[in-house]
Amino acid sequence: MQRRRFIALLGCAAAWLGVARAQEPRKIGFLCLGNPDPTPFLKALTTGLHDLGYLEGKDIRLEVRSAAGSAAKLASLAADLVTSKVAVIVAFQTPAATAAKAATGDIPIVMYVADPVRQGFAKSISKPGGNLTGVDPAAETSQKSLELLREIFPGIQRVAVLADASNPFREPFLEQIGVAADALKVAIEPVMVHSADELDGVFADIAKWRAEAVLVQPSLTQKRIADLALEHHMPAIGTPAFVELGALASYNSDPEALYRRCADFVDKILKGAKPADLPIQLPTKFWLAVNLRTARTLGIKMPQTILARADQVIE
Repeated sequence: MQRRRFIALLGCAAAWLGVARAQEPRKIGFLCLGNPDPTPFLKALTTGLHDLGYLEGKDIRLEVRSAAGSAAKLASLAADLVTSKVAVIVAFQTPAATAAKAATGDIPIVMYVADPVRQGFAKSISKPGGNLTGVDPAAETSQKSLELLREIFPGIQRVAVLADASNPFREPFLEQIGVAADALKVAIEPVMVHSADELDGVFADIAKWRAEAVLVQPSLTQKRIADLALEHHMPAIGTPAFVELGALASYNSDPEALYRRCADFVDKILKGAKPADLPIQLPTKFWLAVNLRTARTLGIKMPQTILARADQVIE
């Protein structure tokens, strides 16, 4: 009798443990280089997941790993997420996606990466294949940045382009700007940036080259570059976040809308969808941002045609 009761108690305990395990939050890994600041992306991602019905600590648990700007740390951080048995990894920008892809061929990866097919993350936009899918903010917006500069400064002839030496997206970024430069008859000077320690020297060099403005690759978005551009009386063009830091203007895909789409991918994957079958999403909305404070500091009169269609004006 006691033996039967003991077996029944074991059965109840096993059933209780099974329910407890079933209720454990599913781990969502988040991997980023940490430069530029990933806070806006992470905020939009978590808001998107909340709107889809996921509660932090109950349904999901975010495992955030930032390399604090050191690309060399990404491989070990990605390996740590794999060891932690996350259900999916969200990789913000190319360096993080590269590390995540190298760390696992099994765990689904939702990436925020420009030109992912050319960079080798997917076979095609419609059928990514493998374990990666996500959002492409579109390399083509790079050439729009140069067109924006020409609209602000019709006579501009010399533009420096800061490219991130640690980010493979530098190649499509420079290629797209080169196409626009040829069409607009503008001379460009590509400059590879390896570390923040080089920035003073970089701006001294492009000033000697007599650059009239500077275009900045998205992954280099940081206040120090915006400040140096102002010190050298040089208009800077980059992302909307860069405009908030003091750059002059930006024409780019609407970042928050794309960030939130990553939550949709996480939702579908948690419900059983395979990354290989989820088409990569392209932007459908673009964002024109202008910093009038910076324009006044530089003595620039912003054309009314730009102000009239701007989505964001910082005064």
